[in-house]
Amino acid sequence: MTEKHNYRLGFWLAIGAAFGFSAKAIFVKLAYLVPAAGAGLSPVDAVTLLALRMAFAAPAFGIAALRTRSAASLSGRQWAALVVVGLAGYYGASILDFWGLMFISAGLERLILYTYPTLTVLLGVVFFAKQLTSREILALVLTYAGIAAAFAHDLNLASDTSAVWTGAALVFASSLSYAVYLAGGGQLIARLGSGRFTALAMAVATGATFLHYLVARPWDEVLRQPWPIYALAAGMALVSTVIPVFMQSAAIKAIGAGRASMVGMIGPLLTILLGWLVLDESLSLWQLVGSGFVVLGVILIGRR
Repeated sequence: MTEKHNYRLGFWLAIGAAFGFSAKAIFVKLAYLVPAAGAGLSPVDAVTLLALRMAFAAPAFGIAALRTRSAASLSGRQWAALVVVGLAGYYGASILDFWGLMFISAGLERLILYTYPTLTVLLGVVFFAKQLTSREILALVLTYAGIAAAFAHDLNLASDTSAVWTGAALVFASSLSYAVYLAGGGQLIARLGSGRFTALAMAVATGATFLHYLVARPWDEVLRQPWPIYALAAGMALVSTVIPVFMQSAAIKAIGAGRASMVGMIGPLLTILLGWLVLDESLSLWQLVGSGFVVLGVILIGRR
């Protein structure tokens, strides 16, 4: 395989991963629109939907975890750190995001989620005494100006502005939780490798999700959902979780982490377009301008 062909393949793998990750919000919003299966039941809630997503995705990550059995065992301190970052990233960020999508559009959700690189930088400033460069300050200004533009668009169209504020706050908390995961997981990834770390962190998050479901909902409710819920949850697990994770890893191997991350910046635009096409969400110049600001800000943060 020539270097040019390998680069082209890596580019399209990164595009495919960005599309898969961007479609997650569409699957969630569609699931919330599915009527309840019968009398006495409510439409699917965030905890049940997340539990189904994790259940469908678990076999793939379980196989990945089993392939690392021959690796060196973890210390107690490493296990403790893994549990904390696993809860923050794949459980905390996911459940907050699913709750937020009950109140705001898929496009606004994706834009707010893309604040996590800037939040990771700010966590470094607060907890590790790092200094902001002028480029990082410009990136912060651009990113949050873009969020404000998209937020104003949704706020202007909403009949219940308090719902938009609630949803935006929940998704922002999701982004912050994911930033904690990134900031805290760096050393673990360096020691364990990205594949083993991802598989083990996903196992921690899956256990936490199932425990949350058993505490919050009747245990058999997950078995009484209408078939579209199972189809959407399976689609989300496959198209927006398992496949893009492995596509992204292959893209990083082919074209490098930096280029793969840059290609992934089209995520907010893809979600806005998918929301417009699939969910009939509004599409405005303010959203597109806001998306451009957010993408530019994240690119500035990502550059060395």
